Amino acid sequence: MKAQVKSIDGTVARDIELPAVFSEEYRPDLIKKTVIALQSTRRQPHGTYPYAGICSSAVGWGSGRGVSHVPRLKNGSRAAKVPQAKGGREAHPPVVEKIIVRRINKKEKAKAFRSAIAASICEELVRARGHRFEGEVPVVIEDRFEELAKTTEVIAALSAAGVYADVERSKGSKKVRAGRGKMRGRRYKQRKSLLIVTADAPLKAAKNLAGVDVVTFDQLNTELLAPGTQAGRLTVWTESAVMRLGGL
Repeated sequence: MKAQVKSIDGTVARDIELPAVFSEEYRPDLIKKTVIALQSTRRQPHGTYPYAGICSSAVGWGSGRGVSHVPRLKNGSRAAKVPQAKGGREAHPPVVEKIIVRRINKKEKAKAFRSAIAASICEELVRARGHRFEGEVPVVIEDRFEELAKTTEVIAALSAAGVYADVERSKGSKKVRAGRGKMRGRRYKQRKSLLIVTADAPLKAAKNLAGVDVVTFDQLNTELLAPGTQAGRLTVWTESAVMRLGGL
């Protein structure tokens, strides 16, 4: 399987042979399992105060009064402490001891990673995620792309490669989140756009582009390739990054 290497002005520089990882079997089940496992490591444990609802002097009246044996407040008859009482403890509160991290086998994780890489060159899967682009996938650009220092230069290179329309799509999708989340530091929602993978140094000039994730080859993982567990993200590779895939 071959791919075209484009220069930063959009012309075809040469053809290269793609590594064998791009021929990996597509396994959406393993990709979903791996992404959920990665997401679970970022969840923050939370629980209630251990003594919530039971900080009371209430005691039961015992037998002989014809009433239930629930704890009752001193100098009164109102029930307390128990879950069915007003202000009582919660029956099954959340606890910080709950295991929320999902585990996954190493071989499953590795296969899911290879499968997500292979899915990034399937045009049907890429278009199914809503990405907009011209030409073929994968999009491979020469290594000079990593040296660009200005965002305008990156935009020009992405436009020449036929993928900048996807950044504009992401920019137009920004909207205020529905619900309470808008009050908790996540006010806006925005579609994911390009994933730019370089060999050694991340392309800092592209970090401010809407929906774009910029990573080096060593930082690449299954969640970046399949946001929301859906594989087929539009990915821009540099030539050196593609060559490093040969070691997988």
